[in-house]
Amino acid sequence: MEAIEISNKKVEFSSDGYLVTSELWNEDIAILIAKELGIQEFNEKHWAIIYYVREYWMKNGTAPLIRHVCQHTGIRLGMIYELFPMGPAKGACRIAGLPRPDGCV
Repeated sequence: MEAIEISNKKVEFSSDGYLVTSELWNEDIAILIAKELGIQEFNEKHWAIIYYVREYWMKNGTAPLIRHVCQHTGIRLGMIYELFPMGPAKGACRIAGLPRPDGCV
């Protein structure tokens, strides 16, 4: 997935599948990325994590630590890995339209 057109906008992705311009992110793009990663259905827990990760990144310029995600959303670590089997960095951060995280997400 390098570039696609959604709503008459060209949306580009890095070679490893992360959204190049985070400001273009929306729920349609999130669902598209999720399907690319094998997540076919979203529920309120997926969205709670995605919106928290995105909000944290917009405020702090970095992805939150996984323990902060658990504390803020009330979703335990094991459930996060069930929701995002590819892991929170590749899953939640990528679906949230963030750049590839540096640290331990």
